[in-house]
Amino acid sequence: MTQHTILTADRPTGKLHIGHYLGSLKNRVKLQNSGDYKTFVMIADIQALTDNARNPEKVRKSLLEVALDYLAVGIDPEKTTILVQSQIPALNELTMYYLDLVSLARLERNPTVKSEIQQKKFGESVPAGFVVYPVSETADITAFKADTVPVGDDQEPMMEQAREIVRTFNNTYQQDVLVEPHGYFPPKGQGRLPGIDGNAKMSKSLNNAIYLSDTADELHAKVMQMYTDPNHVHVSDPGQIAGNTVFQYLDAFGDDQAKIAELKAQYQHGGLGDVKVKQYLEEVLSATLTPIRERRQEYAQDPGEVLRILEKGSQKANLVAEQTLQEVRNAIGLNYFQK
Repeated sequence: MTQHTILTADRPTGKLHIGHYLGSLKNRVKLQNSGDYKTFVMIADIQALTDNARNPEKVRKSLLEVALDYLAVGIDPEKTTILVQSQIPALNELTMYYLDLVSLARLERNPTVKSEIQQKKFGESVPAGFVVYPVSETADITAFKADTVPVGDDQEPMMEQAREIVRTFNNTYQQDVLVEPHGYFPPKGQGRLPGIDGNAKMSKSLNNAIYLSDTADELHAKVMQMYTDPNHVHVSDPGQIAGNTVFQYLDAFGDDQAKIAELKAQYQHGGLGDVKVKQYLEEVLSATLTPIRERRQEYAQDPGEVLRILEKGSQKANLVAEQTLQEVRNAIGLNYFQK
């Protein structure tokens, strides 16, 4: 049986939310436990600095928070290598070689990059490191020869650009050193959750996210303020399902689809209030988040051990990335003094 290799990553700029869980974390745990994959999970602190260079403390503090979220959802350091991007020197050198194989115009056309630049409102002050992120991501993926990358469906443009760079490298140097990566996407319709305010993007900056670490009280407060149908004023009023955030979350997290279908029919007909639907959603989300929260609290009692897990994983990953780097250097012809 062919064993595939996985590389996934998250920026340490805060705790992870349920959109991350639905978008890729569930898939990471599933693939890790299948036994068919050699898995690497990276905390991308260098990438986080591209728009936080003047606030490195934010990144440093978030490093442990992201690691705790990983462990809490079930990423097992005995099965998965958890590493820190800045601790793998080979990634920076690979990025420099790949930058010579892609044009600035092509990077600026990347839909994901364009969207995130608009969202962050950089204006004319876009950090160069942010624009070249697809190249850095390609280095991250190819360093471990990952052929599978669990991501949200909005990341397909990044995967396509990574494949372009891999093909260009292999064709230019006439050696099949690098492996083309392919995205492993969530089930259709679960690629991205809206924020609790109905905004298409869930993020810390918009203050519209439910976090994996939220307490029961925080979860209750956020669910109760979720966006529904603004025209559904009275219980007896017929309500709209389309664009109703509560039902979007139920579709994503609910196991009892028959009950959800019944609630939808009643809501659309009239006679079902928003509060009752939200109460049911709270039950559904609690079933998912309570065990995650409890495991997170256990790991948080020994932050030193969590850092040791990251150090051990980074050391292991460093050996793999260094091997790939030497293969790349050999292909280009840069290992001048090798005997």
